[in-house]
Amino acid sequence: MIIDTEFGQFELIKDYREAFDLLKFQERYVDVAFDRYTYIVGDMSSSMLRLKGFNSDPKSPNGYKRIPDYLNESCQVNCAHYVLKRIKPVQDKMIDI
Repeated sequence: MIIDTEFGQFELIKDYREAFDLLKFQERYVDVAFDRYTYIVGDMSSSMLRLKGFNSDPKSPNGYKRIPDYLNESCQVNCAHYVLKRIKPVQDKMIDI
């Protein structure tokens, strides 16, 4: 499923227990922190959405192959979560001066 956001276009790869909520995602997303990541994992912990970014290099310590480890080690057991893959970043906005 393709999702258009104000931060670019993403593919919803996994939506475990229907965790994805576009409004909550856009409220929590911080472009300075997450624009550099290809993959974004969102998990619900104590009714709060947490976001974590992963890059596309599988050998990197923060590569996408670490997503299962993150879910097992840092999330509550069986918690609702989702995985997004960035397809297209938001286009740079032109400013008229």
